Amino acid sequence: MAKILIATADYQQLIKRSRFVAVAGYCEDPEQAEDFLDRHRDLSATHNCWAWKVGQQFRSDDDGEPGGTAGRPILRAIEQQNFDHTAVLVIRWYGGIKLGAGGLSRAYGGSAAECLRLADNRPLVRYSRMEVRCRFEHVNTVHQISAAHAASITEQNWQSEQLVLQLEVPDRQVARLRQALLDASNGQISAAALDMHALLGDF
Repeated sequence: MAKILIATADYQQLIKRSRFVAVAGYCEDPEQAEDFLDRHRDLSATHNCWAWKVGQQFRSDDDGEPGGTAGRPILRAIEQQNFDHTAVLVIRWYGGIKLGAGGLSRAYGGSAAECLRLADNRPLVRYSRMEVRCRFEHVNTVHQISAAHAASITEQNWQSEQLVLQLEVPDRQVARLRQALLDASNGQISAAALDMHALLGDF
């Protein structure tokens, strides 16, 4: 299961007199990823190399280091530890000793990997939206069963003699929630999945 960060994390190490500082954080979308990088860059440093991954989208940058020795190793660290919605910046202050292409890849990738390994995280839970319709006598039942299946009621409105509720339900609970509502009401409660999207959760 994919993971997301629950707090900004950092890690630093000294390699042959070069100082490497990795900073990792959660990003909801590519715009937030770029904003995170902008806020944490150190313009006094020799290089600010980075990568981010949001779903199927990703980007990386070597910021002047030899091609493929910084951004891609950072991205690989994100992917290998199964993080998503994650941006990692690795800042380097050059210490006067060249590391070579392999040394740079290990330094950047290793700094990012260790930063992520030590970071607080939780699973990325995917949710579906559901619409539930019920009569007044089943309102408490819907609320109780929804809570028991970790579903959140985001909206509810009366339409004629029916209460229409919008729910956000962890994907793995959708079928069970729907069946529980049908069983509890002898089929009188209507429940239908609308669409799916990724949200954060700690279930």
